[in-house]
Formats: sequence, structure tokens, C-alpha cells
Amino acid sequence: MHHIIRPAGEAHLDRPHVIVHRMKLYEDEITTVDGIPVTTPERIWLDMAEMLSVDELVAMGDSCVRVPRADLEGRGTPHCDISDLQRMIYRHKGKRGIRKAKEALNLIRVGSDSPQETLLRLAIVRAGLPEPELNVPITDDGGTRHHEPDLSYRKYKIGIEYEGEHHGDELQIVRDIARSERYTALGWTEVRVSKRHMHDDAKAAVAKIRAALLQAGWRPGR
Repeated sequence: MHHIIRPAGEAHLDRPHVIVHRMKLYEDEITTVDGIPVTTPERIWLDMAEMLSVDELVAMGDSCVRVPRADLEGRGTPHCDISDLQRMIYRHKGKRGIRKAKEALNLIRVGSDSPQETLLRLAIVRAGLPEPELNVPITDDGGTRHHEPDLSYRKYKIGIEYEGEHHGDELQIVRDIARSERYTALGWTEVRVSKRHMHDDAKAAVAKIRAALLQAGWRPGR
């Protein structure tokens, strides 16, 4: 099913498998992909607020504002930034889903590399644990930068790694072992999380992270 926005006043469009939406559309909310006019990432994000949950909307927003890895992705700039998302909310105040969009905007962060990382971060915060940093390099006492944990607590020297399905590959297993050895050498604790820890609002993952924080000296309320 395809969704198309037709500004008010435009001719009616009746096509099979096409849902037509009548709504306000500004010129700077339109871009082109392969010569086809489409709405911009920030406008798509706002439109999706009607259909997605708050967590899903945060994951989508995180993806929009993340800084890509140019050597891997062929681009070096985000799809948009947080101020672009804020502008959409301000501009379309009466739009359906606007309340969800506002709630999601407050939770969007730059740095998440996957929806799973976003959902884990949200579960961590909901559980009352400190909010972790995202993909920040570990720096040793000599100022040398090392690998970037998916999520981390520099104060407590804890790195959290979300392991997707590709972590079962033989080469990736070798990399993961080397990474664990670096954690040990740097005096950090590694917490490894996988899909099986993410059920029921990531309770199992949160329990592992809470245990590591308590072991490192964190106490609730501090």
C-alpha cells in the first residue's frame, strides 16, 4: 500500500493500492529521490506519528539524526537534525499524532546506530538507571582513543554492546573476543546484550546493566 499527500485544492486521485491524504505540505518539505518527488525525512517522521508508538517514533528519529559513517555508508551528514524535527512540530500544531511527536522529540538522541540500541536505551531510562552515552570512544589515561561501545557509562567504566544476528559470524566472533580483551586491558566492564534479553521491555538486559552499575559503585538516587 502506498501513501500519497495531495495538498488541498489538487485534483482527486483514485488509484488501486494508494491511500491519499489531504493535508498542508510546504515546499521545503518536498525533495526528490531518483527524480521522484517525495517528502523529506523530517516530514515523514512527523507523518508517521499517526501510526507508530512513541518508542518506534524515537527509534525513527534517532535514525534520522544519527551521524553516518561516511566510509561505510557513502554519506557524511544526517538525514536531518533535531531542530528540523522541532520545526515540523511547530509548523503543524493541529496535526494528528502531534502529541506523540512531542513526547518522542524529548527522547531522541544523536548517536544511536540501530533501533535495538534505541529501544535498549529507552528501557534503561524507564527502569530508573542513568541514561548512557551513545557510541562515545573509550579514552585511556594517556589520551588514546579506543573502540566505541554502543552505550556506555564513562564514570563507571561500563560499556554495553548490543549483539545482532551478525555476531554469530566466525570473523565477528573473533572481533568480539578481541573487543572483550580490550575491555579487560582498559579496566572496563563489558555488558553484552542480545535479542533474547530484549523481551518484556528488555527486563533481562536492564537487570544485567543494573548489576554492573551496582558493582561499579552506582546507587539509586545518586
